[in-house]
Amino acid sequence: MRDREGPSIDLIDVHKSYEEGERTHEVLTGASVTIPAGQRVAILGPSGSGKSTLLNLMSGIDLPDSGTVRIGDTDLGRLSERDRTLFRRDHIGFVFQFFNLLPTLTVLENLLLPLELSGRANGVRAGRGVDGSGVGAEEQARALLDAVELGARADAFPDRLSGGEQQRVAIARSLVHEPDLLLADEPTGNLDEDTGDRVIEVLESLVAAGRTTLVVVTHSRELAGRMDRILELDHGRLRDG
Repeated sequence: MRDREGPSIDLIDVHKSYEEGERTHEVLTGASVTIPAGQRVAILGPSGSGKSTLLNLMSGIDLPDSGTVRIGDTDLGRLSERDRTLFRRDHIGFVFQFFNLLPTLTVLENLLLPLELSGRANGVRAGRGVDGSGVGAEEQARALLDAVELGARADAFPDRLSGGEQQRVAIARSLVHEPDLLLADEPTGNLDEDTGDRVIEVLESLVAAGRTTLVVVTHSRELAGRMDRILELDHGRLRDG
């Protein structure tokens, strides 16, 4: 894995609202927080409180109405839409509640797709492999599958895997391009408790190995308690839980 630490995250007086028919729904009303580089953070809050909106802002998928969202030294609001897309591709990984694996691709092909989209699927990668050496894209993908204990399923299609196995593949895919920041939206929401625990153990292990900054949106206080820090979204603002 890479030897640099993930970025810090700064939200400064962030406001975000949406139009719902004839009324305006204010989701964030001056949210501010600093997440240090490499920290693992859980965001708690009731449904509809804006947790997923926060992840969209941290990734540049959406922009705030006002305020600043900064990832490392990059102010996302100062980037064009194209540059934000490229920033996400190169620096951010995503894990979702719904696994979002492409059913027509094998497990290995699902992992290689992000590298193909970024033009890094051929030859030796600029990054570092799990053993510290430069590796090819397929070797990196297979090493991650081994890390999530699914190396033997590389040629299987997603519909042949259990829910927990699919989520482990999704985690491996989110990390194959060695992102600086990993955003996870209810990553165990569709899994039973035991399977969810195993998935989180895998996620924690891989994130620690890569020194990646991790932000997890969850309803689970048990999952939140395993992070370095808990933030609660309350009436549009963030506070330490």
